[in-house]
Amino acid sequence: MIRRPVAWVVAVLLFAEAFGVAALNWFLGVVVDRQDMSLAGLDPHMMSVSSKIGGIVFGLYFALCGLVALLVALRDRPPAGFGRVLLISAAVVHGVLGAFTWGLVGWPAFLFMVLVLALIVLLLMTYDRPAEPVDAAPGGGKSGDGPAVSAPPAPTTP
Repeated sequence: MIRRPVAWVVAVLLFAEAFGVAALNWFLGVVVDRQDMSLAGLDPHMMSVSSKIGGIVFGLYFALCGLVALLVALRDRPPAGFGRVLLISAAVVHGVLGAFTWGLVGWPAFLFMVLVLALIVLLLMTYDRPAEPVDAAPGGGKSGDGPAVSAPPAPTTP
């Protein structure tokens, strides 16, 4: 009951975060390019281009994670394989970014990172339960009560 709304919220947050990260890094690249100052002998143009490329790559990563969450919401099935790995890595990234934002940005950004982390973990954990209880298995879930499985007949020679 709570799985699909959580998946929708995670998808929206990850898409918004993808756009925000890409836009912020693009803005920082423009600022570095317009200042035309060197940092420890580094080329300002190279720093500007690397900031823009990093923002695009990181934004695409969050957008891909948002796409996985969107597919989970649309299909109402757990993420599998590469999608699950992407969501787990996004949770780890949000944990690490949350630790950094506490000291560098402040507690509101930390709370946002922890909220997204908690929602991703909730999305992953709500789909971990089996679809039906074990007692609903044929024969009441006891071994030996199910249908008998016979061995294939032995081949006969003429």
